[in-house]
Amino acid sequence: MKIHEKYINRCIQLAQNGLGRTYPNPMVGCVIVHKDRIIGEGWHQKAGEPHAEVNAVNSVRDQDLLKKATIYVSLEPCSHYGKTPPCSNLIIDSGIKKVVIGTVDPFSEVAGKGIKKLMDAGCEVIVGVLEKESQELNRRFFTYHTKQRPYVILKWAQSADGFLSPGETPDGKRRPVWITNEYSKQRVHKWRSEEQAILVGTNTAIADNPKLNTRLWTGADPVRVVLDRQLRIPENSHLFDNSIKTLVLTEKESKERGAKNVIFEKLDFSSKLPQQIMEVLYRHEIQSVIIEGGNQTLQTFIDDQLWDEARIFTGNISFKKGIPAPHFSGKLMAEEKIASDLLKIYKHD
Repeated sequence: MKIHEKYINRCIQLAQNGLGRTYPNPMVGCVIVHKDRIIGEGWHQKAGEPHAEVNAVNSVRDQDLLKKATIYVSLEPCSHYGKTPPCSNLIIDSGIKKVVIGTVDPFSEVAGKGIKKLMDAGCEVIVGVLEKESQELNRRFFTYHTKQRPYVILKWAQSADGFLSPGETPDGKRRPVWITNEYSKQRVHKWRSEEQAILVGTNTAIADNPKLNTRLWTGADPVRVVLDRQLRIPENSHLFDNSIKTLVLTEKESKERGAKNVIFEKLDFSSKLPQQIMEVLYRHEIQSVIIEGGNQTLQTFIDDQLWDEARIFTGNISFKKGIPAPHFSGKLMAEEKIASDLLKIYKHD
């Protein structure tokens, strides 16, 4: 079993190269081994392009070795026709007789059907090698298909004394204050390229006028999601610049603002708002979302137990008073110094 774990671990490493580029598909890595030597490997690089198994098989120089080889894959090979043919068919047609799989695919179109097809064709199939790690790799995909909602990541920056901002100025206005350094800011833009959506509340949208894009990193911009109960956000805000798909969640009747890329969704803000937001994002086929709002927005998700991960920066600035950071309880998974900032990542207990 240890030798199987070694190669499934390599599959997981390969799969991670596709983070942020495979939606709505999962990240998958594949390794082909002959006599304890890797003769081919690949990963799913982008939705609509060949799957990991295809790239791995095509990378094998001597195709005759496939009949004597073992194929390792982090997720069950697909069995249905989507944008590409079934990978289970490819494995069978290649003459590979031994298949080792990290975990079963939760997607209803697959969900054990790929394994059954391989076994019916006479392949020896081993399932569940580094299963927990393989599922963690695709935690967004698994959450979306098993819980019918996106994977929720809370993110905020707080001062050394626990405040999100110093609050309003003497003239009653709220102005943006940078708590973290430029390296942490770049890390946030990298995260944006890895997730499908990013959400902010009305106050954040008005006070900060954010772009919510990935301008400091290479990668796709996430779908912008904004809570605007009374449609108070100015029409000339960056969120309505038509450059990125933007969902506006409001209780007002939908009204056009001249932006083709802006979609209005009506919600009941007086009842179970986070659950309604999850339903809208699920309907839009969004598998992950970063909640980057203010205290009220973040605390609402925390109080409703609707979060999976929290990423918290602490800067070296102190405010002494202001808007406090959210209060929550979670399991500390990682801690990292980023120059003068401290980043802590928590998982929901």
